[in-house]
Amino acid sequence: MKKNMGTTDKAIRLIVAAIILILYINGSISGVLGIVLLVLAIVFAITSFISFCPLYKPFGINTNKK
Repeated sequence: MKKNMGTTDKAIRLIVAAIILILYINGSISGVLGIVLLVLAIVFAITSFISFCPLYKPFGINTNKK
């Protein structure tokens, strides 16, 4: 896998994942919507840690400046 995510992209994804997690823990979001957003937060966190987004590949997006 070739890295296709830059540091800004990774930081934004981690911030969004943290916000979703906090809202889920506080009970602000719950039910099916809460579970879907929690799964999305997990995907955001994983893609941030591995610096690769599978959805970027078909569209030719690369935010990594290296």
